[in-house]
Amino acid sequence: MAAVVDMDLCAGCAACVEECPTESITLNDDGQAVIDPETCNDCGACVEVCPSEAISIPS
Repeated sequence: MAAVVDMDLCAGCAACVEECPTESITLNDDGQAVIDPETCNDCGACVEVCPSEAISIPS
């Protein structure tokens, strides 16, 4: 299962976009992170760098 973004917490800082090794994260028109579940490999790199703790990997 791919990482998910809590849009209520996402500040749009793009730290996750820079960190993602599979380039699975983009920012939407509102400047918030969107994760492509087709290419996300659940590595957790985005979870580690998100300062607002908006990204998680469901178990």
